[in-house]
Amino acid sequence: MEFEKTSSRIWRHLTREERLEAATAFWAEPSGEVLGAALALIVKTRHVRPQVARSLPDPAKVQVLATALDPGESLAAALLVALHLAKRRTLLVSFLDGVGIPHENGLIQDNDPAGPLPEERVRAGIEALKAFPPEQVFLYLNVLWLQDPERWEGLPRFAAALPGPL
Repeated sequence: MEFEKTSSRIWRHLTREERLEAATAFWAEPSGEVLGAALALIVKTRHVRPQVARSLPDPAKVQVLATALDPGESLAAALLVALHLAKRRTLLVSFLDGVGIPHENGLIQDNDPAGPLPEERVRAGIEALKAFPPEQVFLYLNVLWLQDPERWEGLPRFAAALPGPL
């Protein structure tokens, strides 16, 4: 199986439950960078004024985001990150520990040098994910690769060799 090339394409392939988890996590701590895009999507979808969109209860906002098939690239990327930081943080921590990248509870620290990682480190990170469902591992690796394709250039090759149904 090959990686998707955009966050929007990944978003369209998520299950309804995964989209609900992602949207719920997003609204729990909305990213300021894409909050405007999320509100604009609500305005467009619900045909309401911006003031009304801002005042909607979180469950209503979650439903709009979770049912949107094309939230836009930046919002889709933020939703995918929210999904992983909320319910799948242990997966992030296991991978980053396995790769040997400094992080704070799954968030890569700014002082980590960039650049492609050696294959043996990537292999060790993927090895650390054997206890997780293969479809979650594949999704995480795809999202990580989209965030920094240069650093994670080896991930598509390794992910294609993952066992189990994806």
